Amino acid sequence: MDTRLLRLEAACFELLLERRDPAQPLWRQFGARSAAPLDAWPQGDARPTPPNALDVDPALTILPTHGLGWFHQPALAGARCGDRLGSGRDWCQDFRLVDVEADARHWRFTLEDPVARLRVRQHWQLDPGGDVVTTHVELENLGTEDFRVDWLAAACVPLPVHAEQVIGFAGRWSLEFQQHRETLGIATWRRDCRRGRNGHQAFPAVLVGSVLADDEGPAWGAHLAWSGNHTLLIEPLADGRRMLQLGEWLAPGEVVLRPGERHRTPDALLAFSDQGLNGLAAGFHRHMRTQILHWPAGQPMTPRPVHLNTWEAVYFRHDLAALKDLAAAAAEVGVERFVLDDGWFHRRNDDHTSLGDWWPDAAKYPHGLGPLIEHVHALGMQFGLWVEPEMISPDSELFRAHPDWALEMAGRDRVLGRHQLVLDLARPEVADHLFVRLDTLLRAHRIDYLKWDMNRDLATAAEGADHRGPAAYRRSLLALYGLIDRLRAAHPALEIESCSSGGARADAGILRRTHRVWTSDCNDALTRIAIQSGALRLLPPEVLGAHIGPAVSHTTGRRHSLAFRAAVALFGHLGIEADVRELDPAARAELRRWVELHKRWRSVLHGGVLRQGRLPGLAWVQATALDGRRALLAIYRVAEDLGRHMPTLPLRGLADQVRYQVRAVHLPAVPHGREVAPLLTALAGAGLELDGATLAALGPPLPPLPPESAVVIEIIAADGATQARAIALE
Repeated sequence: MDTRLLRLEAACFELLLERRDPAQPLWRQFGARSAAPLDAWPQGDARPTPPNALDVDPALTILPTHGLGWFHQPALAGARCGDRLGSGRDWCQDFRLVDVEADARHWRFTLEDPVARLRVRQHWQLDPGGDVVTTHVELENLGTEDFRVDWLAAACVPLPVHAEQVIGFAGRWSLEFQQHRETLGIATWRRDCRRGRNGHQAFPAVLVGSVLADDEGPAWGAHLAWSGNHTLLIEPLADGRRMLQLGEWLAPGEVVLRPGERHRTPDALLAFSDQGLNGLAAGFHRHMRTQILHWPAGQPMTPRPVHLNTWEAVYFRHDLAALKDLAAAAAEVGVERFVLDDGWFHRRNDDHTSLGDWWPDAAKYPHGLGPLIEHVHALGMQFGLWVEPEMISPDSELFRAHPDWALEMAGRDRVLGRHQLVLDLARPEVADHLFVRLDTLLRAHRIDYLKWDMNRDLATAAEGADHRGPAAYRRSLLALYGLIDRLRAAHPALEIESCSSGGARADAGILRRTHRVWTSDCNDALTRIAIQSGALRLLPPEVLGAHIGPAVSHTTGRRHSLAFRAAVALFGHLGIEADVRELDPAARAELRRWVELHKRWRSVLHGGVLRQGRLPGLAWVQATALDGRRALLAIYRVAEDLGRHMPTLPLRGLADQVRYQVRAVHLPAVPHGREVAPLLTALAGAGLELDGATLAALGPPLPPLPPESAVVIEIIAADGATQARAIALE
């Protein structure tokens, strides 16, 4: 065994370093595990020095720094900020390894630079399932003068020469998680977010590979568990490889370490799969389920309750009798959690006022929220409530009492967003006030769930009594984390949703504290297919709010059938965002059938293996039980194409020798259709019996799909199909 080599051995990949004590370890591998012996690997950096180069041409280490021959992006950038003569010193660092703890699943490195008087600790941990490596970095100031940190990468890892394709995530409000494929070239690929929250424009993750196919080929993934500003970058190196770095974007002067102080980066989550994008997603989903999500009272996840959210049903028009009728109609179609959205609190009749005044509006709720909450619980549903605690309206009782609590900058113009300002949560008195307000609501009523919204970017976010000090993005986010942690500790049974104008704050950092994210304010089913596809690359479906909206979309004005809207929403945490009172009896019965279908399959949808992909004009998603005996498949027509017949869709994850009952639980009506083939007639009736090998080679027969329609197919092991359909609803 070569003791120079350090390995983290995951299920299907490895991270490999070479020790060069006392110099920093060199990166050798991040990718597929190799069976080849590496004992004969030349020690150290054995590359010949190229012409017209420095005598020392550094290779990639675990913490490359600028100033001694490394001309690529440094993993640490900063300098002393002492007096006039001392300011700017120690910008050049040369860290040496002084301690290492390492085994097959864990690394801990301690590096020091005695000249710059800095210490770095790197922590690397492979999760128990062998899916994801979590790493972070801690910087300590050992000097006698302050040290300003401008950049500290949470992870700095190599990518091979053939990793030439990248998927980054971008978007806007109501169009989040859009996947953008690019070919990496000679320039650095970089994505920054400076909005104080992830933002619709910048989900903090990146996927890299050689082809980035659905189910084949090597794929690397990186995700920053942080809900605020961030940077992702991929830079080509002189040896043909590429370097991936990710970390928190820091505003100038935002992190200054006094003597003896430390700065810790957010966690970076790193993964690899040789089974393409779906293999990579499966690893991230398992990691989220086992290592990130913390369900109430430390218990396992209970079946995710079907929601009705009142926003697109009533908006600000709150009337107790009407809301009781809406709750009764929701219970009738199978809803399990009724969430009262914006408009319930003091003088809140539009979005111009009242944020911060978290008590029931006396005109709408003369006896408080109690009568509605009791009615909802009497119907057998949980009760949820919308709040936006981080915000304050200039027209509010709170602002009139404490105008200095808002993040405004003295001498600068006021920057409003949705007619609101942001509270300075990092001030203890502000966080205490919000805790008391929320705690009072939760103690006065049986509120099972908070929909925690945050509807604007941070602009003038600065520390100090006059808010002209250093930028306060980081401390605001840490204060938010602390407030949620405090609230959950006081109310262990409470569930919380992270909503931020839709999906502007959805990441592993916020999901360590919450149980659901609102994927998008857009409920248009056609648009939602791409939104959910991007989010599912990293996040499991049980945390992604997916609602059946009204027939006419609130955000796009497009009209879709109930079946298409429901078929898209099935593959998430299902909800309804519509006024079910307006549905005729036939539509209510159809909606109830879709809710029942989701309940019948949610143990698979929310605990199985999810795959997805694209075919010409089509998108598809498949959830398969861990034992391979049940699967639910949906295929969506997203655009017309030139094919005269439906393509084949081979299905993975099933057992070759097992015979399955394959049955369509929904087929769309086909205009101008001719006689349907006998196979499709059987598919729509009692179903077909096919073995797993056939389904893996050819897939099920597929009907023609008109534009913006879906087919939903259930696949159940034949020896258990009858019993499975007879199982009572959860």
